[in-house]
Amino acid sequence: MKRIILVGKPNSGKTLLFNQLTGLKQKVANFPGVTVELKSGQFAGYQVVDFPGAYSLHTLSKDEQIAVEKLHEALLDDNTALIVCNLDATRLESSLVFGLQVQRLAKQHNKALIFALNMIDELGRFGHHIDTDALSRQLGSPVYAISARTLEGIAEFKTALQQDAAAASAIPELSDLRPDAASDLKQARQLAAEHGIKDTVVLKNQNRIDSFMLNSISGSVMFLLVMFFLFQSIFTFATPLMDAVESIIAYIAEVLTEALGPGVIHDFINDAVFGGLGSFLVFVPQIMVLTLIIGLLEDSGYLARAALICHRPLSYFGLSGRSFIPYLSAHACAIPAIMAARTIESPRKRLITMLTIPLMSCSARLPVYALLIAVFIPDIQYLGGLVNLQGIAFFALYFMGILTALMISLLLSRSDKIEPTATDMPFILELPTYRLPHWKPLLQRVLQSGKHFIYRAGPVIFMVSVVIWVLSYFPAGGDDLAHSYLGTIGHFIEPIFEPLGLDWRYGVAILLSFLAREVFVGALGTLFGVSNADENVAGLAENIQQDGLALGAGLGILLFYVVALQCVATVATLKAETGNNKLVIGVVVAYGLLAYLLAAITYHLIG
Repeated sequence: MKRIILVGKPNSGKTLLFNQLTGLKQKVANFPGVTVELKSGQFAGYQVVDFPGAYSLHTLSKDEQIAVEKLHEALLDDNTALIVCNLDATRLESSLVFGLQVQRLAKQHNKALIFALNMIDELGRFGHHIDTDALSRQLGSPVYAISARTLEGIAEFKTALQQDAAAASAIPELSDLRPDAASDLKQARQLAAEHGIKDTVVLKNQNRIDSFMLNSISGSVMFLLVMFFLFQSIFTFATPLMDAVESIIAYIAEVLTEALGPGVIHDFINDAVFGGLGSFLVFVPQIMVLTLIIGLLEDSGYLARAALICHRPLSYFGLSGRSFIPYLSAHACAIPAIMAARTIESPRKRLITMLTIPLMSCSARLPVYALLIAVFIPDIQYLGGLVNLQGIAFFALYFMGILTALMISLLLSRSDKIEPTATDMPFILELPTYRLPHWKPLLQRVLQSGKHFIYRAGPVIFMVSVVIWVLSYFPAGGDDLAHSYLGTIGHFIEPIFEPLGLDWRYGVAILLSFLAREVFVGALGTLFGVSNADENVAGLAENIQQDGLALGAGLGILLFYVVALQCVATVATLKAETGNNKLVIGVVVAYGLLAYLLAAITYHLIG
């Protein structure tokens, strides 16, 4: 299949254009470095490949290096029919620097190239218009004005793209081949001065807002308020949705179990299916709310400012301001966050960031936190319900993960074994324009987060719930859990968890959660005989309270899950990104031992 290559500078609307062409739903956001791996889809019989953004063919970061290496490979491939270079109409000079370099490289390999002048909808805000015909003549390649956000010019661009790809040899050749990067920069400045918006016009309002957002005092206060709002909202805004999910599952459970009547099948549906899966599905709204708030911060352009604010404090721990965005993204999922760390220029800081990302509390920890917070923290609300005590406890757990990551980063930064020969790189970050969120892709991302959570963890939790139910139901028919097959296994491993103040049931749930952290809640739901959704969260929490779980033991479990690395997919991603199996295994073991030690100390101190 012939291939169309899509390249451009970071945060220029390139991935949104890719989504419009292919119908896919790749993540888009208003900060540099969202695309960190090649994405492919199909358009009109062609394979369209979205490359990571790059500012220049002379690379600094790993993601730029990957993009340039893959671009060279694509230019040598006979199946590459056309290169589409995406330009940011609001920042024409920086886009053209890379665009002219790619144009020159394409000519050297006898490949056709066209320019997509994206974000033209934003030119209207400044009363500006770009003459694409004149720009096309000066560049010597076709230029198409589009907006992947509002779909302006997209239909015409798709038609032209099919024609250009089918007749690549007919695309005009370069009118002026510039021999070096200095000439590319000079030409980019000349063209931007003639056709683009003056920086003083674009940056006028942005600088006014940044004078507050980037101020050392007001910016820091705003950052803390935003982060507190982020974690508080997971409880405040998600609670009504969680209640609705509970009610729906309760109704389905009641209808099914009444229709079945008493017996083994009734017990299986009641205890295994609704006891395991029901306890897990109720937390999907929290994951979706978390994704929504992070998405709003990304699309607004605030995240890049937050990274700049965090650069100085993070540098004390051997990290970079660019570490902030992978850290924050890891609160949704560690896997894409580890890959996003490719944007960090310094190899040493990039590796330290990757190794400490698993300490960020990802969405898989949410069910564990929510359950145990419900057990020990009363639901006391303040400020008319905008702030509640459980939300504050939730924030404290996330803060604990961040603090642990910073302490370990400090230790790693002083180690001679972490990239000892790597040269440190300066901190460079492009601040994007402030924008209103693009709701359609944002809501698609929110729905995908819930879908991904269910599809990834659901099958594992269902399988584990079935196994637990079978082992706990037989041979006594579920009447004597302690002497069931599961009870026998649990009592065998119980000595391992006694120093943590936990009995065999919690030990079984913790061991099973090494398959997926979410399994912990579903496993306890089955072990405590919680079936319908009316009991799923509140009922399971009440059962644990009545069972007499000590405060120290409960807090120990929370600290265990803050630190322990219990995700096979995350471990695999770390291995792939670092290429050092021994280092990754050492991290897994170290985090596991530290988690166990913290849980044991907490139990013995608090009791």
